Amino acid sequence: MTDQPEAVDFPFERTSPLHPCPHYARLREEAALTAVRMPSGDTGQLVTRYEEVRLVLSDPRFSRAATMEDGAPRYGPAPQKFKTLLNMDDPEHSRVRRLVSREFTVRRVAALRPRIQEYTDSLLDQMAALPGRETDLVQALAFPLPVQMICELLGVPYEDREQFAAWSDSFMAITARPVEEILAAQRALYVYLSGLVADKRLHPGADLLSALTQISDSDDGRLSEEELIFLGVSLLLAGHETTANQIGNSVLALLTHPDQLDILRKEPELIPNAVEELLRLFPPGDETLLRIALEDVVIDGTPVRAGEALLPSPGSANRDERHFEQAEVLDVRRAHVDHMTFGQGAHYCLGSGLARAELQIAIETLIRRFPTLRLNAPLESIPRQTGRLVHGVGRLPVAW
Repeated sequence: MTDQPEAVDFPFERTSPLHPCPHYARLREEAALTAVRMPSGDTGQLVTRYEEVRLVLSDPRFSRAATMEDGAPRYGPAPQKFKTLLNMDDPEHSRVRRLVSREFTVRRVAALRPRIQEYTDSLLDQMAALPGRETDLVQALAFPLPVQMICELLGVPYEDREQFAAWSDSFMAITARPVEEILAAQRALYVYLSGLVADKRLHPGADLLSALTQISDSDDGRLSEEELIFLGVSLLLAGHETTANQIGNSVLALLTHPDQLDILRKEPELIPNAVEELLRLFPPGDETLLRIALEDVVIDGTPVRAGEALLPSPGSANRDERHFEQAEVLDVRRAHVDHMTFGQGAHYCLGSGLARAELQIAIETLIRRFPTLRLNAPLESIPRQTGRLVHGVGRLPVAW
């Protein structure tokens, strides 16, 4: 019997604001799974190859619900025990997702597109009026646009944005904040959404949260109060955090790949495809949520025991040369960009349609209105957030 390999410390440190740590490429060549020691001190298997990441994300033998059991391995020091879609397995997951999907429809997202365009234009009007012809694009566009849209979608008062953004910053932390601060943010967001849900029940509007509160007792078991509140928390956090980071990542990538940016300026019809390629190569985070094996399995020759944690890395899968030709190359003309950034299987991102709409509109409008836009600082000086589940560039100085 051979000894198990010693776990390596995780997460890895980035050496570039755009590119992941080179350890991922090395590990993909060695094996699909690598034993890692997570920030919580627990060990698990980091999954780095495309096919194996897809397996772990889509196979019901790998559970999200099991991560909430007492004593289960966890990624960060702070427990994350929330009765939300992200932490459910079937049949509960299918029941809740079916109810939510009846209201969070393609039609509802399509109806938001004119407002996304209107608000993007307004933000860029303000940017164009700046006397110095320079700004931080994170503050000028990447952050305020998705915040405004998720507030309108959910019916969250826009004037509360700074407060819930501060809670969100702590909520999404893994090691960037003390455990007590993370737990306090969890409680604060729960209390905030509890009050908002109570108000929507009494005074429903045309927003998504109001629609979800009005599901009747006869509607397939309706959402429990706890499910509804944590669903609101999840949508509020994911609806602005991921897209804000992805806008910043995408624009930085284009500004540092002028040949690709020039293609989009000449052929704006490629923007939807370019968004998928940017999501593939420069996603707002390297890993997705932990899974627990429900039974003993073997993945690519590596035995995984029941109760063991697996940490799938869509960011690594998206750069797997076994699946993508010239995987490290940004190519806005790339066909069939079947990336893993929105997940796979039952937990495929519920808000992917809204995120795509915001990204397409923001990028197309920005490069059309600012044809001389350029990076206004050395690439290596651009700060990248660390110690968070979702991350991107913290500041993006641009000039035109």
